[in-house]
Amino acid sequence: MLPPSPYESDGALLAIECGMTAIATVVAFIWPQAGADWFACIERAFARLAQRRGLSVVVVGLTMLVLRLALLPIYPIPIPFVTDDFSFLLAGDTFALGRLTNPTPALWTHFESIHITMKPTYMSMYFPGQGLILAAGKVLLGNPWWGVLVVSAVMCGALCWMLQAWLPPNWALLGGLMAVIRLGVFSCWTNTYHAAGSLAALGGALVLGALPRLMKSARMSQALLLSAGAAILALTRPYEGLLLCLPAAVLLGHWLIKGQNRPSLGVLARRAVLPLAVLVTAVSWLGYYDYKAFGSPTTLPYTVDRNTYAITPYFIWQHQRPTPHYRHEIMRQFYTDTEYAFFKKQHSWKGFIPQTLIKIQFSAQFYISFSLLPPLIMLRRAFRDKRIRFIVITIGVMAAGLLIEIYLLPHYVAPFTAAFYVIGLQAMRHLRVWKPEGKPAGLALTRLTILVCVLIAGVRVFAKPLHMAPPELPVNNWNCTWFGPEHYGGERAAIEARLEHMPGGQLAIVRYGPGHNTLNEWVYNAPDIDNSKVVWAREMDPEDNLELIHYYANRKAWLVEPDTIPARLSPYPIPPEPQAAGH
Repeated sequence: MLPPSPYESDGALLAIECGMTAIATVVAFIWPQAGADWFACIERAFARLAQRRGLSVVVVGLTMLVLRLALLPIYPIPIPFVTDDFSFLLAGDTFALGRLTNPTPALWTHFESIHITMKPTYMSMYFPGQGLILAAGKVLLGNPWWGVLVVSAVMCGALCWMLQAWLPPNWALLGGLMAVIRLGVFSCWTNTYHAAGSLAALGGALVLGALPRLMKSARMSQALLLSAGAAILALTRPYEGLLLCLPAAVLLGHWLIKGQNRPSLGVLARRAVLPLAVLVTAVSWLGYYDYKAFGSPTTLPYTVDRNTYAITPYFIWQHQRPTPHYRHEIMRQFYTDTEYAFFKKQHSWKGFIPQTLIKIQFSAQFYISFSLLPPLIMLRRAFRDKRIRFIVITIGVMAAGLLIEIYLLPHYVAPFTAAFYVIGLQAMRHLRVWKPEGKPAGLALTRLTILVCVLIAGVRVFAKPLHMAPPELPVNNWNCTWFGPEHYGGERAAIEARLEHMPGGQLAIVRYGPGHNTLNEWVYNAPDIDNSKVVWAREMDPEDNLELIHYYANRKAWLVEPDTIPARLSPYPIPPEPQAAGH
């Protein structure tokens, strides 16, 4: 998916959050003792829970789960509606059937779609980690979204566990609960079928949480957690995962060579066998998956799809590819207009610097927004803090690695989520003890910052009845932090439900109107297209359409027009048979 352009967000919610933050800042400096006794009482109870580290992790995960489940009567299970959702669901449905990919369907040119490969096999273009989570949700719990929800809850708990290795336990618990509010209940990581963010953040938390514990105790359990985190990153966001694992590997190697408290090499070798086996198994399975889905164990996901359709590369030093022949106007627009416009801005110094700043702003908006800005006044002190020096170095490696990428969305940097939280919380710790002119303004500002985060989450629950919910298609006006949990994509889902309840098989032929939003894609299908109740197809020229209708002669053919208001479903006008030569 492309970064939103322009990089705007839901104005009403941000205005409220900005106003609350400004009021909290003023109050902290003018009345620093306001509510001090009340806050102190809460903090004492909070500290008692934080001392029970295992229980804290469980509480964080369960809090995320319970809060989102409590919202189901108001905000039900989300409907898939953007290109990434359907691509991930294809992978999840395929894995749920017990296979790695699907044969190229007959008349496949009618089924081409964004982020889907049709040859050499019919499959999602993405790495398989997200699809495996959706498949687990579907097989074990009956709906793929349950897999997303569970992973998000585990991610929040894992962040708390990771933070316990770097910060005092009360701050680790605070970070976990902040993740519940900021990343768990409301963000696009939970309220779409885009499990990549939560899954990659989980992998990063396992790596960064196990690393200091492993160097302290050299236990196999910590090595297993570290290798499990690295395996998750390899199956989800391997490039960004590599940027995280490289500094971790360097630090681990330094400890193996010069560490004073490490066991003997023989003991380490025995304890490393199983963790290394986990990582080798994951990479080997990915190679086998690539072989089955894309024809070669060294052909990574993305590669075939991008080489087939895209003209823009992923890295700034790469050049534009030749324009392929597009059979569908909507796909031409996506790859040659929407993507190319952003690539062109990045491919010059004049555009590179401002676009880089915009990407930084967009990522900061997702992780920080306005409510968490006040602690950043202590960022310099946090960066100089020896306790988290390695985390700061890790962020530096990330920045260098992502600087050369053309595109950036919050889930691209998700492996570093735990590192962001360490730095933010350390800045908050410095803010808490800050006393300008001897007044406890820093303590008050820290407390009020947390209060604002809780209050804005409460406002978000009632955003829909207050007419502040994001629009039907927020991808061009998208504050991912407050993305869900409204229903989007309702018109396609409603038409599909109508077709599902009709007797016999149905063929839905989609005709887009002028100015159609390229991310509002309707042509997506199940893994086994021919045996699906509803087959979604693109309208082509009359001869191709007639071939499609003849192939699916046992189905009722419908014309679907998404760009009418409302979207229209009508019997498809059967084109006349072509005249034989000489008649």
